[in-house]
Parts: sequence; C-alpha cells; structure tokens
Amino acid sequence: MNLDHMTFRRQPMPASTKFRTRVVVLLVAGSVALSGCSLLPFGNEGSSPAPSTSPAAPAPGENAQPEAPKTPAQEFSTKLAASLGSLATTTKSPNRDQIRAAMVEAGANNDTLEISVDITPTGLAVDAIEAADVVDGECVVGQVREGQVAVSLLPVLNSGRCFVGDIH
Repeated sequence: MNLDHMTFRRQPMPASTKFRTRVVVLLVAGSVALSGCSLLPFGNEGSSPAPSTSPAAPAPGENAQPEAPKTPAQEFSTKLAASLGSLATTTKSPNRDQIRAAMVEAGANNDTLEISVDITPTGLAVDAIEAADVVDGECVVGQVREGQVAVSLLPVLNSGRCFVGDIH
C-alpha cells in the first residue's frame, strides 16, 4: 500500500472541545489585557520626577550647620581604623594578640571582644584577621589584610555576637 497519494481527513472537533478552546483563549487574552494595565503609569508617576532641592552650601563667611552627632559605634570605628592603621604599618599580618591590643587601645571591651583565628587548622597563616565588638547595638568589625585596614559597622546577630561559630 502506497501512502503518497492518500490524503488524510481532518476529524471535526467535538463541540465541547471547541467551547473549551474558546474559553481558554478568552481567559488568556483577558488576563494578558488586564495585566498590561498595571504597567501603565497613573497620575504623575510617568512624568519626570520633580527636581530635588537641597540647601545651598553656606558662603565662606556664613556659619555652617553642625554635623550630625556620631553614634558611639561610629566614634569607635574611627578610633579603631586609626589604631589598626598604625598596627598595619608595622606588620602586614598581625597575630591575635596584636589585634586584641589594637582593639582594646581603640576602646573595645576585652571581655566581649571576638577575634578570628590567625592560623588555619593545617598550620598556615591566614590571609586576613578580623576582630569585632558590639558597641551600642552594632558590630564594629575591623580587618587587617596584607597591611590594608577595613572597618565596618554591621548588625548584631541573633546570638548577640558579631561572628558565627565558636568564640576564640
């Protein structure tokens, strides 16, 4: 039997299938149309934003407004950056005792101070050493890496500490 000359007849769709197909097409078209409305701007949202106004800088002879007072954590982070900076100039990879001394010199509480390890479990020196203390509800974290200092203010963990893991 040779199928080259045969034509296949399409079976007509049952009425229930036609109805379901039409309903699905209408529902999809309606949902696309309605979701497209949420992309249109309403009111002034589509227009260009109003220019923001900021107070002009005072002229050289005028009194400048005082800076906002620093929080205790911000004050400590400034002192810590200076203390760790002087330590980093003398040694590129300080050990735990040197970091502890620099943190206490900056005003950290020796009893709550957290310091990362300075030697890996395999006996190698670490790339960076970090220390942290909670000051006024914020973690002040200091890091020394290859003579470079970084100080960050981070949120306190739910445990009340700054570092995850064992206390060292």
